[in-house]
This record gives sequence, structure tokens and C-alpha cells, in this order.
Amino acid sequence: MPDQQFSDAELAAQPAAYWTGVAHEALIAYTRERQAEKGYTQPQFWLLRNLSAADISPDGAGMTLPELQRAMASYIRPEDDLAVDAEALVRKGRLRRDAEDRLWITEEGEQARLDLKRNAPAIRAALHAGIPDADYVTTVKVLRQLVRNAGGTAA
Repeated sequence: MPDQQFSDAELAAQPAAYWTGVAHEALIAYTRERQAEKGYTQPQFWLLRNLSAADISPDGAGMTLPELQRAMASYIRPEDDLAVDAEALVRKGRLRRDAEDRLWITEEGEQARLDLKRNAPAIRAALHAGIPDADYVTTVKVLRQLVRNAGGTAA
């Protein structure tokens, strides 16, 4: 559907799946473009987060690539290549690989994770521009109800 004006009645009749799909792709593309401008990929940030005891990892233990892929299964995209992104982080000294082929975050990697994390508020602010928090909250509540109506689990 091209970008055009719709009446409220027309909007109410449009398929939620279409608009959530368009939003999903646009938001990911925008986020990834902003991250690329800062010199990293979204999967690289996820790798650092999943290996950091100060973030997603419960204990900071190293993980193999298959373990990381399983850990990220709900948000990794088909075009993402964790092996390529992990190797880039190893070359930069942000990850290290042990004898069992487990990846570990380094001190430099932890600092990079913190630096990259600082970009998130600006990305969020740009995406939320012109959207009052109350409208955003309503949108999330509606999406959660759509998920439940479709038999899914709204986290």
C-alpha cells in the first residue's frame, strides 16, 4: 500500500498483519542503518550482549557459535551470519576464542558493548519522534491483544 491518507474507517478495515510487517521491516532497517553508521552490525551488538555478564549472559561464560545461534533464535534474521560477525569481533579484539571454540567477551568487547549501548536512546528518540508516550503505550497494548487473539503469548 502506498503512503497515502486514509480515513479512520479505512484504517480500521486494514489488515494488522500488513502494517505490523511493514513496521517490523522499516524499524529494523532504520536501526541497522544507524548502527552501520557507527561501524557495527546489530548481530555484533547481540553477540557482545549475549556474552556479557553485565547484560544478557547470566554468568559471562563463553559460548559456541551454535549455542549463540540458539540463544538468539527468536530475533536473528535469515540474512545474519553470526560466524562472520563473530570473526570480525575476534579480529577487533572484542571477542576471543578458546581451545573448545567458545567465544568470550574481552575487556575491550565489554567497553565496546557499553559504547554501542549508548546509541540506543538516540535511535529510540528518532523512531518515537511525534508519538506521545500515551499513544505508544496504547499501540503496544493493542499489539499485545492482537497476539493473544491470534493464540500467541504476549510477553
